[in-house]
This record gives sequence, structure tokens and C-alpha cells, in this order.
Amino acid sequence: WVQGAMLIREPRVIVLEYVQRMMAWMLWRSSSEVASGHAVQLGLGAASITRFCHSVLRMPRVTAVELNRAVIAACYHGFKLPADDERLSVLEADAGDWVADAAHRGIAQVLNVDLYDHDAAAPVLDSDAFYAQCRDVLAPGGVMSVNLFGRASSFAASAARIAAAFGRDQVWSLQPTREGNTVVIATRGVVVPGREELLARAAVVEREYGLPTRKWLKMVRPYKTP
Repeated sequence: WVQGAMLIREPRVIVLEYVQRMMAWMLWRSSSEVASGHAVQLGLGAASITRFCHSVLRMPRVTAVELNRAVIAACYHGFKLPADDERLSVLEADAGDWVADAAHRGIAQVLNVDLYDHDAAAPVLDSDAFYAQCRDVLAPGGVMSVNLFGRASSFAASAARIAAAFGRDQVWSLQPTREGNTVVIATRGVVVPGREELLARAAVVEREYGLPTRKWLKMVRPYKTP
């Protein structure tokens, strides 16, 4: 299977469906603030989300945390990852250590988590403590998106851990992709607006950034206890 992809002539476009859905966090932020704040990516992959946040959304601050230096090198060499600048920092570090660092509490408005090794059997970091620390990284009103891929039992256990850390009323999931990726959204103290406001937000994101957000609204389901 393909874990990362890029259009050579359009490197800012997010190609893979599950990576597009990782951007569903945009629906949980107001249109006026959707591109504001600090976005953190745990697990660089092919740098699709990092490129998008930095070069398309042009967020004021973007941080990517990746353990494998070969992945970082590949993104610079073949996937048009921009060099670090005043808005972008790519760190060679363990994501678990990074979220556990007290210096990072409350610093992010957006947290994207996609932590898989080359086997892609289950998330590399998936504990109660890890998701609690992810919540701590978010500022009040912050949003996390997580890629969960694997057996149904594995997904249910991971989703339950996320709900325990964030609160059951702060967790939603999208329908699985054909390949089996299910994106979970978790928020820190967000009040979800009504349907009309969500449709308006989706229309803005679709028009401004070319993501199929109105289709995603039909896929979103609140967390339910297994």
C-alpha cells in the first residue's frame, strides 16, 4: 500500500484520501481562525500536511516531529519539504518525548498525529498517557486529528483511549476509507456549532483550499461507547 504520495507538478495538493481527511480539523475552527495559530505534526510521512499548513494555509507557526532522519531526508530530497524558516521547524525527535515535555503544554491550536512505522500495523504511540499528553499540548479550543488504521478491535481500543483523555463529548470519527484508515477528531473544550454554521465553514474551506469538506460532514459521527 501507499503511505505517502505527491503530485510532482502540484506539490501543495494533498493526494491521498486519508491525508485529506486528516485536515477535517478545519471544520472545528471558525472560518476567521482556521489558518491561525500553531500547527504541530507528529510523524512527518511524505510531509503533505506540513507542506499544506505551511505553504497553503500559511499558518504563523508549523512544527513537524519525526524520529527517523531518513524520512526527513527523503522529504527534503523528493517531497519538496521547505527548509526551516521563521514559521517552519522540522525536528528530529521522538514524538512521545516531545508531547511529554512540559515546555510544550498548551502551545498548539492544531495537532495532527500519524505515527506508523514501515509495517503500518498499528499506531506506534497509542497509550492512555500519550493521548493525555496530546491533550495537554493543545491550547483551550485546540483540535487534534489522528489517523487510526488496523483491525476493528484495534480502532475501538484506540478511540476509547482518546475519549478517556479528551472526554466522550469531544471526540468524533469519519467513516473509514477504502484502505481502512479512520480519522478521529478530538477537541479541547470546543462547542460544536449548529448545522448551518458547519455547512458555511465547509463551503469556505472547499472554496479557498480545495478540500472536499462538505462531503466530510456527511461522514462525521460522534464517539459512541463500544
